[in-house]
Amino acid sequence: QVQLVESGGGLVQPGGSLRLSCATSGFFFSSSVMNWARQAPGKGLEWVAEINTEGTFATYAASVAGRFTISRDNSKDTLYLQMNSLKSEDTAVYYCRKGLTRGQGTQVTVAS
Repeated sequence: QVQLVESGGGLVQPGGSLRLSCATSGFFFSSSVMNWARQAPGKGLEWVAEINTEGTFATYAASVAGRFTISRDNSKDTLYLQMNSLKSEDTAVYYCRKGLTRGQGTQVTVAS
């Protein structure tokens, strides 16, 4: 079955950076479009970024464009999200997704 395991979250100061990883198994990762989504406290799920199967094309939510970079390593069946210039409003649980199927999430807290 599809398994998605996120890691790399934590507490970071505003302006800082984090790199999230998502280890996957149970499906053909290299032929799957992947995305990241997040859920802030008290809010609904927000799509963040998506990447094509080859890792050559990505799209981003306006709220993160220019600060976040989605990438993938098909040799390792792993998805990444590099987050720079973090803001307090980026605080959320971040989920790796294959379509609408998601992992357990990793908490990112941006605070001083």
